[in-house]
Amino acid sequence: MRNWILPENIADLLPPEARRVETLRRAALDLIAGFGYELVMPPLIEYADSLLTRQDAALDLKTFKLTDQLSGRQLGLRADITPQVARIDAHLLNRQGVARLCYAGAVVHTLPDGIMAAREPLQLGAEIYGYPGVAADVEIVELMHECLKLADIAHVHLDVGHIGLFLALADAAGLDGERREAIFRAIQQKDVPTLSTLVAGLPESLAQGLVALPSLYGDGAVLDAAAARLPALDGVNAALAELRALAEALAARGIVPAFDLAELRSGYYHTGLVFAAYAEGWANAVARGGRYDHVGEQFGRPRPATGFSLDLKELAWKLPVAPARRAILAPDVLDAALADEVRRLRAQGETVVIKLGEVIDVEELHADRELALRDGAWRVVAL
Repeated sequence: MRNWILPENIADLLPPEARRVETLRRAALDLIAGFGYELVMPPLIEYADSLLTRQDAALDLKTFKLTDQLSGRQLGLRADITPQVARIDAHLLNRQGVARLCYAGAVVHTLPDGIMAAREPLQLGAEIYGYPGVAADVEIVELMHECLKLADIAHVHLDVGHIGLFLALADAAGLDGERREAIFRAIQQKDVPTLSTLVAGLPESLAQGLVALPSLYGDGAVLDAAAARLPALDGVNAALAELRALAEALAARGIVPAFDLAELRSGYYHTGLVFAAYAEGWANAVARGGRYDHVGEQFGRPRPATGFSLDLKELAWKLPVAPARRAILAPDVLDAALADEVRRLRAQGETVVIKLGEVIDVEELHADRELALRDGAWRVVAL
């Protein structure tokens, strides 16, 4: 086997693509910092039980695992950064008030998330801990929209749902185990025939409510239709009230969501509002997020939490390639005055490349000037 061939759905980024991704990463982190978020950098690898939330089988399957030769314990390559940020919030920061945290780093998946998706996304995200109200969800959605604008995605189709609807119906029906998981998957896939078979034998109002979820999508009128078709459980009423409050607050910011009450695909640990952003030209969602109030439970501190994440590599590929910085060539000679001038130029932000070897390609080096000795002094002159 050729040792330079990479695994499927794993790719190198060459200089033009790397510049494009890095330009977007820096701009997005600067934007997020302007909203008051602080950057954290969790490790790529840690004990596997810290990376997996609430015994989540799907996240478990996505996580590469290996044995630590120092401790003998099982390690995991992170497939998602949110559990790590929850650990940081719970035990390292331990703040009593609201914490706004952001991150940008590689994650690794055993299998791709969707069509043409990479198995090593560069995940960027922002999260709010410690506030249960809809205002936090509104801020997260607004921030996500602003980040997508940096990638020249101005027209975003935002699907909003609420996992609380499914949870309320499933709990009232006493669903658990494999049947609960099968019904959840059927709703995700909008597979009404399978769903109708799976709910057979449940109380009629609950069965009808579960079967109704895949058909409840569209504009704000969907919420009124849901109130009429779903049983009036406390959890159902609370979820619909949150969706209405979110829609009203987003409308004031010029963001008009669509509602998809079968939108349950936004994560593995979400507990309330969920959303996914779609854009023309992308096969998969360009960003996802929602509320996950119990994500810190395994760390002994279940704080209210909401956030979003996106893949910078996926977003950057349609952006124009950022031009390389133009460089100044400097000769490879031992001269103290030349070394001083090179240091001075670099300190001013210039790129100075020392000429090594006899073959010099100024285009490959992006050089348009050089340092030349003129009248006893090193000066920058055009090539």
